[in-house]
Amino acid sequence: MTEVSMIPLIEARAVEKFYLQPDGNRIEVIAPTNLEIVPGRFIALLGPSGSGKSTLLRVLAGLEQPSAGQVLWHGQPLNGAAPNAAIVFQSFALFPWLTVLENVETPLKARGLSAAERRTRALKILDTVGLDGFESAYPKELSGGMKQRVGFARALSVEPEVLFMDEPFSALDVLTAENLRGELLELWLSKKMPTQAIFLVTHHIEEAVLLADRIIVLGRNPAHIRADFSVDLPQPRERKARRCIELVEYIYTVLTQPTVDHPFPAAQTPTTRPGMGSLQSLPHARPGGIAGLLEILLDLGGRAELYRLAEQLGMETGDLLIIVEAAALLGFIQVYEGEIELTPEGRAFSNADITTQKVRFREAALKHVTVLQRIEQALRLKADRALPDEFFYDILDEHFSAEEARRQLDTAIHWGRYAEIFDYDAARGRLVLTEPNEPSTA
Repeated sequence: MTEVSMIPLIEARAVEKFYLQPDGNRIEVIAPTNLEIVPGRFIALLGPSGSGKSTLLRVLAGLEQPSAGQVLWHGQPLNGAAPNAAIVFQSFALFPWLTVLENVETPLKARGLSAAERRTRALKILDTVGLDGFESAYPKELSGGMKQRVGFARALSVEPEVLFMDEPFSALDVLTAENLRGELLELWLSKKMPTQAIFLVTHHIEEAVLLADRIIVLGRNPAHIRADFSVDLPQPRERKARRCIELVEYIYTVLTQPTVDHPFPAAQTPTTRPGMGSLQSLPHARPGGIAGLLEILLDLGGRAELYRLAEQLGMETGDLLIIVEAAALLGFIQVYEGEIELTPEGRAFSNADITTQKVRFREAALKHVTVLQRIEQALRLKADRALPDEFFYDILDEHFSAEEARRQLDTAIHWGRYAEIFDYDAARGRLVLTEPNEPSTA
């Protein structure tokens, strides 16, 4: 993708990286590649292990020279390291004999700033990243998350135009990484960080989708761009949003099927008409499929990696994602970092007998699922507690296409009957409310 309205901060023109062998052959690491980094963009670079992601980053930053092609900085050939860029590495790379403040001052000292100016700038950036009060601490006294904050502060202290990050969260535990991502995004969106562009190398698909404005996916042997697209979602993003799930699945498919060209999933036209209010879109999963997923997770200790689970079950990722989305909607699981985990409600459901499972499903559905809430409320208004299915189809038709409205109603009926919220007389096309203390006749 080319940003024609902006002058690139960094531009790679037909950049290659290869290593010559004694026999005259060469090992090509990066195929001829064109790439631009422009102001105001958060770029994420994804690729399988060994695909050359970090090598490409180092070439763009000027830490390695390309074997062919050219890297430009503000339109001029880059010789050596980029003059106003900084890098945050996977390892914390702090000097253990220096304090936090002294670690942050190190690159400023190398640039010849006075002691007073170094101190002022370092204290300001430490406060920005939440390390105020830890100036005199040594690295050994800090947690992993705090050490990486020092790494961020050191990189930002030089006020770089481009901030390169090479898998900066991968050495951290899940919760710490999540918190740091949120802090980084807040600094970027609020323009509290003195940088014009971010270039992030990561192996986490969901991380890229949640953070980046633009995502580049590399193939390997040698590295080459397989996908390059803008993320058409405003910030902040919800990981369980349908569009986020679509993009995660697309990237996963590109990475795992390297010999197949995959069309980019176009953003769907919103299905809710203007002025009609919002109505949830139900994932088209059956209650039995949801219950089965929860039982599998329980047997796996309550947590599993989404894409590995799909492989183990022999399922297409997209098919499993529909069930996952349904379970998440009901509050039975949480999805983060490419993993799915049972919530306390999900564990209680999985450990219950069939009768109790229906009760818990009913409680979750009436708490979280808008369409079932509305059906239950409408049926309760009728003296005979019954209404034709066409009444509810007409409501759904105001929010969805005709075909999707019918599918939404079918899914709602499956869920509602299983949860014993109502019975359904298919011959007459009528829904009949089932009170909690009444057995279903379905």
